[in-house]
Amino acid sequence: MKVLEVKKIGFKMPYPDLSEVSEKLDRLETRIPAGEVNWGNFPYKPDVAFSIGYSENELLLKYYVTEKYFRAEKTETNQAVYEDSCVEFFISPGDDGIYYNLEFNGIGTCLMGAGTDRNNRTRLTTELISRIRRLTSAGKKPVAEIPGKFFWTITIAIPFEVFLYHDIKSLKGKTFNANFYKCGDKLRIPHYITWNPVNTEKPDFHRPSFFGQLRFV
Repeated sequence: MKVLEVKKIGFKMPYPDLSEVSEKLDRLETRIPAGEVNWGNFPYKPDVAFSIGYSENELLLKYYVTEKYFRAEKTETNQAVYEDSCVEFFISPGDDGIYYNLEFNGIGTCLMGAGTDRNNRTRLTTELISRIRRLTSAGKKPVAEIPGKFFWTITIAIPFEVFLYHDIKSLKGKTFNANFYKCGDKLRIPHYITWNPVNTEKPDFHRPSFFGQLRFV
């Protein structure tokens, strides 16, 4: 199991501008690679890394992606963004077996659910998901598949209240299980990349037993 130490980032405002969040995540000492290719039928590995931190009110993420094809056609909350160029963050904040799946395409459209496994899940409401702040380098308009080397980033600020089944007031000192993913189910070259290895026969991100660990310091 991989273990990641997550540090607090200081801001003057309770909910700082996302451009400032993005810049501070850029300046963190290390960008963590997500480069595990777990399934031989899907050997393509785009270049994927992420930075992670937290503030008084939000969990902060930034993904950096370079891939051969880029697609971002889904524009409505809870659509199948995993069919586009997509980054995902799964996190389990407690010992109750519940984990959250947060999935974002390259223009920031989000799908989010919660539950104990792939089949036992509840989609969160559009109103709740709208509280997740997003800033993308690819803009907000839908994009049909573009061939050729394409670099994009997405900065994500997740307020603690979005994790509605867990009462999170602060992250300092806590340890959660999580994994980070990159996929593109309907790209010309489908791929399934993970941070912590997933040892299953077929691609399956909904496996909390293969989550790594986040330690908030």
